[in-house]
Amino acid sequence: MTNWSAENAKIAYLQALMAKRGKEPDVAESISDLAAGNNAQLMVVASAGVAGSATLALAAAPCQTGGRVVCICCGQNVSLASRKALGVYGDCVEFVVEDVKSLLLGDYKGADFVLVDCDITNASFCSSI
Repeated sequence: MTNWSAENAKIAYLQALMAKRGKEPDVAESISDLAAGNNAQLMVVASAGVAGSATLALAAAPCQTGGRVVCICCGQNVSLASRKALGVYGDCVEFVVEDVKSLLLGDYKGADFVLVDCDITNASFCSSI
């Protein structure tokens, strides 16, 4: 990653806020501005269930960084439901169905930004990342 970009952070924050369609800001927008502000190129979300507001907000970051967002899902049905839940932003996220631990410690070990749902079974492996 390169230096902090306040402009990228601001724009990603605002895009994430607009994606929520008028709801009050929460931690999700901060996730987006952290990723974009740090110019993250590979952002990975490991989700225990259907993708929610954090994944939606993170989908705004690649517009500023030119990077990509990967969502690791626990099953094909969850992957399809997540894409649908994200609406038009579902096409901005790559969905992968595989073991979270092996992907984070293997294929996505070099990710610039990783967000892991603490409800994932055996999420204790995160301390080794």
